[in-house]
Amino acid sequence: MKVYLGIDVGSVTTKLVALDEGDQLVSSLYLRTQGKPIAMVQQCLKETSTMLPPGAQVRGVGTTGSARYLAGVIVGADVIKNEITSQAVASLHFIPDVQTVIEIGGQDSKIIMIRGGIVTDFGMNTVCAAGTGSFLDHQASRLDMRIEDFGRRALQSKKPVRIAGRCTVFAESDMIHKQQMGHRIEDITYGLCQALVRNFLNNIGLGKEILPPIMFQGGVAFNQGIVRAFEEILGTQVIVPSHHEVMGAIGAALLAHEEAAIRSDGTRFKGFEVADANFRTSSFECKTCPIMCEIAQIFLDGKVLARWGGRCDMWERASA
Repeated sequence: MKVYLGIDVGSVTTKLVALDEGDQLVSSLYLRTQGKPIAMVQQCLKETSTMLPPGAQVRGVGTTGSARYLAGVIVGADVIKNEITSQAVASLHFIPDVQTVIEIGGQDSKIIMIRGGIVTDFGMNTVCAAGTGSFLDHQASRLDMRIEDFGRRALQSKKPVRIAGRCTVFAESDMIHKQQMGHRIEDITYGLCQALVRNFLNNIGLGKEILPPIMFQGGVAFNQGIVRAFEEILGTQVIVPSHHEVMGAIGAALLAHEEAAIRSDGTRFKGFEVADANFRTSSFECKTCPIMCEIAQIFLDGKVLARWGGRCDMWERASA
């Protein structure tokens, strides 16, 4: 079997999928990054190697996510793409006529506008955590429930309370105030879902024409309360694909498959044995110009494998 790997390394979770020649999912992993992206990528490789059929050949690898360059150096990626491109490619693969993609992850969220199969606009929120998975995790803990139960409890709401969701601090204090007033937990949880959806649409979706079909992906799409709130406010169906939590990785694998079709020199994949390699990272401040970029670098056995992070490509050239 020939397979194509897609790796999505985010600040909260790390995902790895394998697709076959027909772009069908062969295996997938979804692990917490835990502030250790290198270790998590290596763990994903180790586990995936045991999940693939005997004799499976990796013909291409793509990486995406906030640590896509780091992951790309570790595994030997053929394609390194940003999250917008990867999410859009995966969405179009499952629903060719999709026009709006909503993606909410652990610490960021984004909206992608697609018209005629082409990305025409997008918006991202990488500063405020209101409405992201980490914020929902924190509020679930405060309400003494598992995050897995948050959406189910929200769907039981009969009279949701209105919670200010423009800011994480205000949302949390308002939620505590509603608890002290004696409102039911179900009404508070769904009220929070509604607040987070309003925050998303009023900030990231502001000024954008949100047209169906609408896809909702990312880890937060597990929360049925958020899905219901989106459908109520937008007044239309919101589609949650089967593998919504690994769509970025699927997009990276699809792009790797496309790249393999036009490459004549084979894949750059270093093999599953890199799962046991001893990588080390560090950074320094470049003083060549007044911008003073922070340059990241990764080592293996004392040798610099790659550097990145500058406004120019001086250090990338130096490490080639």
